[in-house]
Amino acid sequence: MTTQHTSGSKAAPTKIITTNTGRILRVSADAESVAPKPPVTVQPTAVTDPARRADVLFRVRRAEGHEISAWWMIGAFLATSGLVILLLSGVPGAA
Repeated sequence: MTTQHTSGSKAAPTKIITTNTGRILRVSADAESVAPKPPVTVQPTAVTDPARRADVLFRVRRAEGHEISAWWMIGAFLATSGLVILLLSGVPGAA
């Protein structure tokens, strides 16, 4: 975690904290001095691939190095295109 102290001539002094996940927090220096909080220690987990994190939605866990066949994507494109053509053929006033 990195910290950076910033203060302007007109603004109240603030402290910018960047967490390990990249979130930027701006903390007022007054608020920090009034109620100091104990530092939070988070054990980093060993994540080799960011796409396999626990918070990624619609993830399918497959064996390492496994890839889906390109024919699934071609079939999905053809099915979607056929569905769009079928639905648009029912629009009145079409040529």
